[in-house]
Amino acid sequence: MLSFDEALSRLLAGARPVSEIRSLPTLAAAGRVLAEAQYATLSVPPLDNSAMDGYAVRVADLSASGAIGISLPVTQRIPAGSVGTPLQPGSAARIFTGAPIPAGADAVVMQELCEHGAGGVLIKHLPQAGENIRRAGGDVSAGSCILSVGQRLRAQDTALAASVGIAQLPVFRRVRVGVFFTGDELCMPGEPLPPGAIYNSNRFLLTALLEGLGCEVRDLGQVPDNLAATRGALREAAHDNDLILTSGGVSVGEEDYVKPAVEAEGRLDMWKIAIKPGKPLAFGQVIAAGREVAFIGLPGNPVSSFVTFLMLVRPFILRMQGVQATAPLAYSLRADSDWLHPDARREFLRARLNVDGGLELFENQGSSVLTSAVWAGGLIDNPPQQIIRRGDTVRFIPFSELLV
Repeated sequence: MLSFDEALSRLLAGARPVSEIRSLPTLAAAGRVLAEAQYATLSVPPLDNSAMDGYAVRVADLSASGAIGISLPVTQRIPAGSVGTPLQPGSAARIFTGAPIPAGADAVVMQELCEHGAGGVLIKHLPQAGENIRRAGGDVSAGSCILSVGQRLRAQDTALAASVGIAQLPVFRRVRVGVFFTGDELCMPGEPLPPGAIYNSNRFLLTALLEGLGCEVRDLGQVPDNLAATRGALREAAHDNDLILTSGGVSVGEEDYVKPAVEAEGRLDMWKIAIKPGKPLAFGQVIAAGREVAFIGLPGNPVSSFVTFLMLVRPFILRMQGVQATAPLAYSLRADSDWLHPDARREFLRARLNVDGGLELFENQGSSVLTSAVWAGGLIDNPPQQIIRRGDTVRFIPFSELLV
């Protein structure tokens, strides 16, 4: 069997990044992958500005009095969005948060430390030079790189781009994924459930996971269990898609038609990966109209499909999207459950944090127990044959790292 690391390395080596670039309004670019690095065309803030509502003053005017508590005439009012005139010695300017500091002023005294009267303002605090002043370029310097190529844009990334006036962002087009599902036993929710049939949970699982990654999903539905129908679905899925994804039907049983169908329409490698859940995985290419389209066949059990998607398909798609950093962050945490019968394979165990900051394991780790994935907050990455005892430190990958 292939190790997990070997399988992941082979998948990433076979991922072909999309090259087409789209220019999107910055307001609509969140979730997309940046195709070109972005540089600031101006500094943020562009001018020194006030961090408080208060009064702009000259520190020398206050320190010269030798006492705390001096009254100064207020000669101007500077709201945000306007520029004041130079501050004359012996005066103060009423100023508001975000407003530019007038020339000559070198501190802002917050209004709570002042008393405004008919003759001016009584300053009851001796500030330090620079107090409550945000310096020009304190956030972003003009010419600096603010966003790197290949990063998935988050809300804060698009906000940063907007803060320097970038109205359009170049992003890679969405990865197009064709999905279909085989199995005459599968029914859709809302349909009657005949004896021996099951509802198709994997269709909902994989579609949602792909959409969560920002893919353009082409759902070809359920395909009858026969070779001709499966080959036809592969040819249809290969049209204008970058990846074909299926679950189930890739073993060598008499009713498993995905394997011979892919071999007839392209080429296929069947992998046995030393992980649990999710040992079987198929990777290959479907050839249609002179172009090769990547194919990945996942195991049919829902938790196996879930885990193999998160740990293997997700980084493959990220690499296709142009993302270089595909590995999720993992955390070293305390186990608050025992796991005394480990497998010879590397295990991804469903677990969640408790109120004491420890990890509890779901009792039934079976590959068909979808409730374990709903209950859990992430996966413990457990080495082969590794017993876990309460108090041991384990490697935990939260779903927050895997579902984005």
